[in-house]
Amino acid sequence: MARISGVTIPNEKQVWVALTYVHGIGPKTSYDILAKAKVDPITRTKDLDDSQIGRIQEVINDNYDVEGELQRIVVANIKRLKDIKAYRGIRHSQNLPSRGQRTKTNARTRRGKKVTVGGTAKKVAAK
Repeated sequence: MARISGVTIPNEKQVWVALTYVHGIGPKTSYDILAKAKVDPITRTKDLDDSQIGRIQEVINDNYDVEGELQRIVVANIKRLKDIKAYRGIRHSQNLPSRGQRTKTNARTRRGKKVTVGGTAKKVAAK
């Protein structure tokens, strides 16, 4: 099993697909990495030798932010927006959509389970 950037990538998949298991690498980036490392994208991960894995790891380390480093950068960017009280930062701190989506309806994944407000039912007249 090959490990790239601290992630064990699957053996039976083609290399370009297996690289997408690393956080921060998508299909396009995967093809670019393999082109720079001079590795055929359709070879299986189990067929790679140590020199090819080393070249892929070297290209990733030199040119891309992946895994924990990328996640730290994203968290720092969101914290910066919150600190300067930007609109997007306020939306992040309130757990609301920050990219202009509607919130009157929908947005349930961001806002959580619907909470019914009490006191909306009609009261029965007292005798």
